[in-house]
Amino acid sequence: MIKTVDLTSAAWTVTAIEGPGPAELLGRAVPATVPGEVHTDLLAAGEIPDPFDGANESDLHWIGRTRWSYRTTFGWTADGNDRQELVAEGLDTVATVTLNGHELGRTANQHRSYRFDVTGALVAGDNELVVEFVGPVTAVEAARAKVGSWPHTNLHPYNELRKMASNFGWDWGPDVATVGIWRPIRIESWSGVRIASVRPLASADGVLKTHVALAWTDTAAEHATVTVEVGGTTESATVKPGWDSVVLTNTVNAVDLWWPRGHGEQPLYDVTVTLADHDEWTGRVGFRDITVNVAPDSHGTPFVISVNGKPIYVRGANWIPDDAFVTRLNAETYRTSIQDAVDAGMNLLRVWGGGIYESEHFYDSCDELGILVWQDFLFACAAYSEDEPLWSEVEAEAREAVTRLSRHASLAVWNGNNENIWGYVEWGWREPLAGRPWGAGYYLDLLPRIVAELDPRTPYSAGSPYSFDRFIHPNDERHGTMHIWDVWNQVDYTTYRKYQPRFVSEFGFQGPPAWSTLTSVVHDAPLDPYGPEMLVHQKAFEGNLKLERGLGEHLPKWKDIDDWHWTTQLNQARAVAYGIEHFRSLSPLNTGAVVWQLNDNWPVVSWAAVDGHGIRKPLWFALKRVYADRLLTVQPRDNGLVVAAHNETDEPWSTEVTVTRRSTARGGEVLARERFALEVGARAATLNDLPESVAVAADAAGEYLEVRAGDASAYWYFVEDTKLKLAGDAYTIEVTPTDDGYDVTVTATALAKDLALFPDRLDAAARVDSGLVTLSADESHTFHVTGGKAPEWIGVPVLRSANDLVN
Repeated sequence: MIKTVDLTSAAWTVTAIEGPGPAELLGRAVPATVPGEVHTDLLAAGEIPDPFDGANESDLHWIGRTRWSYRTTFGWTADGNDRQELVAEGLDTVATVTLNGHELGRTANQHRSYRFDVTGALVAGDNELVVEFVGPVTAVEAARAKVGSWPHTNLHPYNELRKMASNFGWDWGPDVATVGIWRPIRIESWSGVRIASVRPLASADGVLKTHVALAWTDTAAEHATVTVEVGGTTESATVKPGWDSVVLTNTVNAVDLWWPRGHGEQPLYDVTVTLADHDEWTGRVGFRDITVNVAPDSHGTPFVISVNGKPIYVRGANWIPDDAFVTRLNAETYRTSIQDAVDAGMNLLRVWGGGIYESEHFYDSCDELGILVWQDFLFACAAYSEDEPLWSEVEAEAREAVTRLSRHASLAVWNGNNENIWGYVEWGWREPLAGRPWGAGYYLDLLPRIVAELDPRTPYSAGSPYSFDRFIHPNDERHGTMHIWDVWNQVDYTTYRKYQPRFVSEFGFQGPPAWSTLTSVVHDAPLDPYGPEMLVHQKAFEGNLKLERGLGEHLPKWKDIDDWHWTTQLNQARAVAYGIEHFRSLSPLNTGAVVWQLNDNWPVVSWAAVDGHGIRKPLWFALKRVYADRLLTVQPRDNGLVVAAHNETDEPWSTEVTVTRRSTARGGEVLARERFALEVGARAATLNDLPESVAVAADAAGEYLEVRAGDASAYWYFVEDTKLKLAGDAYTIEVTPTDDGYDVTVTATALAKDLALFPDRLDAAARVDSGLVTLSADESHTFHVTGGKAPEWIGVPVLRSANDLVN
C-alpha cells in the first residue's frame, strides 16, 4: 500500500523575502498553517490587523506585491518502496518548489494539483521543503507586460493567471490577492502501481461505469487486479504492467434513484475501488440521469433541466466563495451555508466562474441535501489568451476538475464561462483584441471536448448567458439563459415585467448586511451611506447612489442611518421577489431563476441573501416565500388583474381562493370579497382573472387586496408605499421569554406591511425565524428569537415595518 508522510502537520513558517511591506517584517519567519494563506498566517501571528475591518483592506495591498517563502523541515526514513512523490493538491499560485536545495518544479495554476518525483531527492533524517511564491499582483502585471493585455473588468488583470479571479477584488469582494499552500500537501511512497484517478459514472438504469486511471513505476513487472464494489455487487479486472486505465461495469438491480429536493429522495451508494494490495479509493455516487433540453420551439430556445426524465423548475442562487480566505472554510461552514439554500426552498446552486472548483465538502453536502450544482469553468467577465502556456494550464485544470467532480449525483450542468461571450459581443472588446483569440476556443472547443470525453452524462453549456446558437445574441430573453442587469444598474425593478425570459441565470439587487455585521467593520462617526469606511464595504460602481435611485416611487428616502439600513434592505427584498413572482407567473415558458447571490465572502453591502456573518437578510425571507412549492401572486395582464398560481409539487392543487378588497385603516373594513375554485395540476401553473368587484379600487391609496388559498397568501396594492395610507400605530407588541430566547408577538389593528425583526441589534448572536410578515387587522404573528436575553420592550429600530417609513 501507499505510505504517506502528511506535511500539513509539520511546523511551517512563512517569510517575506522582498516587497513593499513593513521593513521589520522582511526576512523574519512567522509561524504558518498549511493549508492556509499568507493573510491568515500574518493575522494569526498578530502581524497585521483584520483585513475586513475599517479601511485595512487597502493598507494591506502590499501583501499581493510581496514575494513569500513557506518553509518546513520533516523527517523521512527509507521504507523500501521504489518511488517517492511530493503531492501538492493546491498551490496559490506562482511558485517555485525546492527540496533540500534542489528545484522540483514551478507552478502557475491555483486550480490544479501537482505531483513531483522526489525519488532520490529525499535524505534519511531531516529534509527541508521550501515553496516560494511570487506576489499575485506582481505576477499578473508581469504577465501582461510580457504577453499583452486582454480586456477584463475590475482593477487587476486577473485573466493573465489561472487563479481565483475574485481574490483580486470584485464588485462585492475585497482586493486581498493572497498566496499560500491552500490544499493538503504530502509525500507518497509506493511501488509497482497506484490509482491515479477514479471516475465512477452512475446512471438511472443502475449501471455504474468506473473509469480507473493507473500509474506504474518503470520497473513494475506484476499484473494487478482492480476491483469495484457498489450496492452489493463486485466486479474485477486484471491489468498488465503499463496499462494506463481500465473500465469496470457494475449493475445494481432495483436501484434507488437520486432526485433533487422536492422531487424525491437522495440515496447515495458507497463505492470502493481496490487495486490489489497497492491502493484503495472510496467515494459515493447517486444513480440518476440529467439532461438539458435546448431544442428550438415556437417561442425560441428553452432551457429545461430534467432529472430522470422529469423537468425541474429551477429555484436557485449563485454561489461565490464563502470566505475571501477560503482555507478558513470547513465541512460545518459549507453545510450551514448550503442549508441556507435548502431552508429558502432552493434546488440549485450555481458555482460562479470567478471563484474556485469547490471543496468536496460543498459537493458532498449538495449530494446529501438534493441541491443541483451548476458548475462554471473558471472564466469570468474577461477575455482570455488561448496561447501557451495558458492553453495547457486550462486543459490540465479542466481535466482534473471534471475527473474529480463527475461522480457527484448533484452535478447538473458544466458551464464554459460567466458573461465572456456576452462581453465579446457587447462590451467593446473587439477593438483592443484586434483579431486575437479571446477564449472562444475554450468554450466552444476544448471544454466541451473534455466534458464529452470524461463526463458524457452531464450537459454542457458554452456560457452564461447563452442562446445556444452562434447567430443569436447570447443574452436574448427568447433563447436559453439570460442575465438581467439593467435592473439595478440603470432601470427600476418594475422593468422585470417587460421580460419574458426562458431561464434567468443571473439577476439581483443590492442591500446592506445585518446591522451588527455592518457595524462590526464600519466605524464612521456618524454612520453615513457615504462615509469613508462605509464605501470601503460597498464595492459596486456608484453602489450607494443606485440604492438611493432604486427606491424610485416605492419607498421614501430615509431620514437617518437607521431608516437607510431598513429601507434599502426592504427594497432589495421587494425587487428580487417582484422579479421571481413575475418569472414564475410565466411558467411553463419560464423554467427557472437563479438569483445573484446566496452568500457573501466578507461583511459588505451586496446582492447576497445571507451576509458575511451568516445572518439571513430580509431578502432571504422574501426568497423563502417566492420559492415556496406553491406560490400565489397577483399579476397585471392586458385585461386586468389575475391570480397566478404555480404548483411545484407532484400533487394537484385543488382548493378555494378567497380574494378580499380591504381598507388599510384601523379595523381593516372588508369592502368586497370573491371566491373561486383553484385547480392547478402537478408541476403546473394557471392564471385566474379577477372580477372588477375586487380588482378595481374605489380609493386606491386606502385599499389593498388580500388573497388566501389554504396556507398560501398574496397581497396586491393599487399604489406604491409612498402614496399608500398606512397607519402609524398599526400593531401591538408582546415579548415573552422562552427556554432558548424569546418570542415577539405582533397583533395588527390595521394593515401592518412587511414586519421584520432584527434581534442582532440587541445581541449579534441572536437569530429570528421569520421576516417580512404582512398582517391584516386582527391577525397576529409570533417571531421566535434564539439566543440573547428577552428585552423588556421592542420597537424601532429592532422591529420595523413599511408603516414606520411612511409615517
